[in-house]
Amino acid sequence: MKKKEFSFSLITKFKNARLGKIKTPRGNIDTPAFMPVGTLGTVKGLFVEDVKKTGAQIILGNTYHLMLRPGPNVLENFGGLHNFMNWDKPILTDSGGFQIMSLSKLNKIDKDIGATFRSHIDGKKIILSPEKSIKIQKSINSDILMVLDECPKLTRDRDKLKRAIDISTNWAKRSKVEFGNNKKKALFGIIQGGLHKDLRKESLQRLIEINFNGYAIGGLAVGESQAEMFETVKNIAHDMPENKPRYLMGVGTPADILGAVNEGVDMFDCVMPTRSGRTGLAFTWQGKINLKNSIYKNDKSPLDEKCFLRNLNLYSKSYLNHLIKTNELLASMLISLHNVYFYQQFMHEIRKSIKSRTFNKFYNKYIKLFN
Repeated sequence: MKKKEFSFSLITKFKNARLGKIKTPRGNIDTPAFMPVGTLGTVKGLFVEDVKKTGAQIILGNTYHLMLRPGPNVLENFGGLHNFMNWDKPILTDSGGFQIMSLSKLNKIDKDIGATFRSHIDGKKIILSPEKSIKIQKSINSDILMVLDECPKLTRDRDKLKRAIDISTNWAKRSKVEFGNNKKKALFGIIQGGLHKDLRKESLQRLIEINFNGYAIGGLAVGESQAEMFETVKNIAHDMPENKPRYLMGVGTPADILGAVNEGVDMFDCVMPTRSGRTGLAFTWQGKINLKNSIYKNDKSPLDEKCFLRNLNLYSKSYLNHLIKTNELLASMLISLHNVYFYQQFMHEIRKSIKSRTFNKFYNKYIKLFN
């Protein structure tokens, strides 16, 4: 019997909002989808089994960090990250491009070579080329791989942005060659161009000519305003191929996600659910709740009375407030799990509203609540 190949089907649209399905040999992904971030092979503070039970159908791993620890040899020995961390669903890996920006004090960019890093762990010199990035992602055994790109810091300098597009396009071509013709997996191109509409379109067109399985919008969520992000997404998403997944990288809050879904984006990832969980911030259907606040000291109500996962509905806000105040690890575990669960339920309701053609009503209610 022929094994499944990577594919994407657009099921229906409501205005620009899209309902779709990504198929991979390791399972299907209903879109719009949110990917919990498992940077080092773990969604921080959560058991893998619990991540599955939240409804997550795919997680994200980080090429740069996994390259350093545990390293490609260990991952290859296990047959990839899935076996290493006991996750049997799809994994998307970023390429290390974001670290080229975020760790810019430790690296040097060369169009022909790649990025030369000083490891943030021990200062060891590392060269990350487009080819090496893809090889490491193959060691991870990713289902969706990303091309190596240069993601500039927030700037309006057109010359810097054009240079980043030239470098990123060159690296995208080399990434495609290294990726080869594996129809069971996917390789996504990454659109750059800052906040400039014409540069975004130029970047997209050059990537379309190379031909990828999906296209990502990179270089956002780097300090611009939400209005600027939405405008940039609007300006480019409508030109992205209709029959391929559209991924907005590193985003974001529930309001960010809603705004981007409204413009036709299919995929999202962000550390926010677990990072917020570690600081006592919970996302609920009533909005954001800062559980550090003393008003919850005697609050007997749970974050979500309908959430039976790990009996989260039995833990009161008062108890969570107590765990935070006493610096107990359980606080971050419970709130992070709740947040990942909420994000998956949020995406489920978005998909349901697109299908029932009530997305406008859902959008108007929650875009205000989470802004």
